[in-house]
Amino acid sequence: MDIRWQRVQDDLLRRIRAGEFAAHFPSEAELVAEYQVSRTTARRALQRLRAEGVVTAERGKRPRLRVEQGVEQPLGTLYSLNASVRTAGLTQRSVVRRLEVHADGVVADHLGLDGSTPLVHLERLRLAGDEPLAIDRVWLPAEHGRALLTADLTAIGVYAVLERTGLHLDRARENIRAVAFSPLERTLLTCPVGLSIHRLSHAQGQPREWRHTLVRGDRFTLTAAFDG
Repeated sequence: MDIRWQRVQDDLLRRIRAGEFAAHFPSEAELVAEYQVSRTTARRALQRLRAEGVVTAERGKRPRLRVEQGVEQPLGTLYSLNASVRTAGLTQRSVVRRLEVHADGVVADHLGLDGSTPLVHLERLRLAGDEPLAIDRVWLPAEHGRALLTADLTAIGVYAVLERTGLHLDRARENIRAVAFSPLERTLLTCPVGLSIHRLSHAQGQPREWRHTLVRGDRFTLTAAFDG
């Protein structure tokens, strides 16, 4: 059985995940020359990538990467990623990777608490339209966050759970920077680079949430509006 087309496909997928074809995807003729394969083999690899929704290829036009529908978030608002995903018309789902109560001196310091204070720690892989969007890590004082321990956090947002308990976060400060993901983060998000967002949220003047979110740079856009 000739599996050369599959080898070409697998290598193209590897290079796509590494962000190599952001500006230009090779044509069928370029694939023939680069991989030293027949036109039939190159065409078969492209057909499989098209069938899997990775590239679009119209007759007579160069193949190009399919652009994923992204999530747009205005700056200057205390936003919920859950709500932002739904606003983009995408289905929101989360995979809970960690949910526990423990002390963390570094996080407690951000929250202005004693280092031995028990904290609820939640880590989720956030998906938008069944594609990974972000790795989201949240810490709250256990006295305010225990409701998370029994909530269905695969489908509901943290803020919605907190609102049910009477805790309303009304102010936050974020620090945002571009980062290269670690090998594990790259595997989970299927993307090599993105944004690292640290958020400290308050309720009635008191710090109540420390959050660290790693979000794919190709699926998340921050926007700002200015008045002249």
